[in-house]
Amino acid sequence: MKRDFQDHFPQLYESGHLLFDQPLAGRSSFKIGGPADVLALPHTQKDLIALLTYALQKQIPYFILGKGTNLLISDKGIRGLVIGMEGFRKITRDENYLSAFAGVKLRQLCEFAQKEGLAGLEFAHGIPGSVGGAVFMNAGAYGGEIKDVLYCSKCLIPDLEHLTSFDPILHLRAEQHDFSYRMSALQTRGLIHLSSVFRLTEDDPAAIQARMKEIERKRLDKQPMDKPSGGSVFKRPEGHFTGKLVEDCGLKGYRIGDAAISDKHCGFIVNLGQASAQNVLELIEFICKTVYDRYQVSLETEIRLVGEW
Repeated sequence: MKRDFQDHFPQLYESGHLLFDQPLAGRSSFKIGGPADVLALPHTQKDLIALLTYALQKQIPYFILGKGTNLLISDKGIRGLVIGMEGFRKITRDENYLSAFAGVKLRQLCEFAQKEGLAGLEFAHGIPGSVGGAVFMNAGAYGGEIKDVLYCSKCLIPDLEHLTSFDPILHLRAEQHDFSYRMSALQTRGLIHLSSVFRLTEDDPAAIQARMKEIERKRLDKQPMDKPSGGSVFKRPEGHFTGKLVEDCGLKGYRIGDAAISDKHCGFIVNLGQASAQNVLELIEFICKTVYDRYQVSLETEIRLVGEW
């Protein structure tokens, strides 16, 4: 596989954007994860389409990786091709609209909007992900969600019929994203996010910055921002708060290996240093069983398990 990728993508290989047996722990907010067989870091839509086309033609499995948040990557890693989207980082403004590519960090987008005097994205300040992941998951916090400000998106349809045609691009209006809690049409339809446009409102940059600082203060007070984690582990069960359920079960600080339930917020699992993916998975299963046995509430994970298990 290595020789085949080198031969087919010499420019990516020579520029250092095609890597082999590459550890993924450093690309995960958990700081956990084994190697990718092939890690490609395209910077153009043309290279992205070429990589996907090649993988599909050769029946090589692929995975699209953003900032590695809301993910638990297997200790065995990910077989096949992993495509990192960090090379897609452009932001532009047109009146009250901001266009951002998939690899833009959410924090970067929020700060850009603040400096431009555009409000609406304050809720996303501090969410440790990328624009692509935020749209994919309908990221949200502190009363706001991506669906509240998204205007439209540009996506790739990842099948050979479309990738080898003249128009593999799909444009989605806001309502076509089928947003729900941590869900979107990008997940259900298997689409690959390229960019999105956000419709914002003009406001005083100082007022926007004050709201962002207040949200950041709340995060630091309530969430374990000082330790690696995958974000909130579970979706909020109807009528309950996951953190309270876990804490009321007496599980605050409970650990398996170096994977531990956060002392600050029991809805988070943190990596105390050398946690493995298997440690985290076993802890998730233990939490689910304990909460169900005591309260008959079924917890559903928000983080995604990826790779070879």
